[in-house]
Amino acid sequence: QVQLVESGGGLVQAGGSLRLSCSASLRTFGAYSLAWFRQPLGKEREFVAAITTVTGSTNYADSVKGRFTIFRENAKNTVILQMNNLKPEDTAVYYCAATPRYSNSYYRDDYAYWGQGTQVTVSS
Repeated sequence: QVQLVESGGGLVQAGGSLRLSCSASLRTFGAYSLAWFRQPLGKEREFVAAITTVTGSTNYADSVKGRFTIFRENAKNTVILQMNNLKPEDTAVYYCAATPRYSNSYYRDDYAYWGQGTQVTVSS
């Protein structure tokens, strides 16, 4: 059974940084593409960033380009979302997602596995 567990969320002031981690119980972690989505309170879940298997090609939502970085540590079965220059509008529950396909898609339905989420709150 695939399990994704997010950590690293918390409360931070605007302009600050947080690093989110997602640990995966995947026997062949390197064969999976991974992504981060977020869901602000009362809104739809939205794409944040994704990274493919093999090539490590990345994709970012326009709202986070230049501020967030996604990267993977295959030896640790972990994907990281480094978030800098945080804004109040980044406040949301952040979810890790995985797919066994080569993909950096922004479509939620392209990802088969999801974590439980971690809360990020940015104060102004």
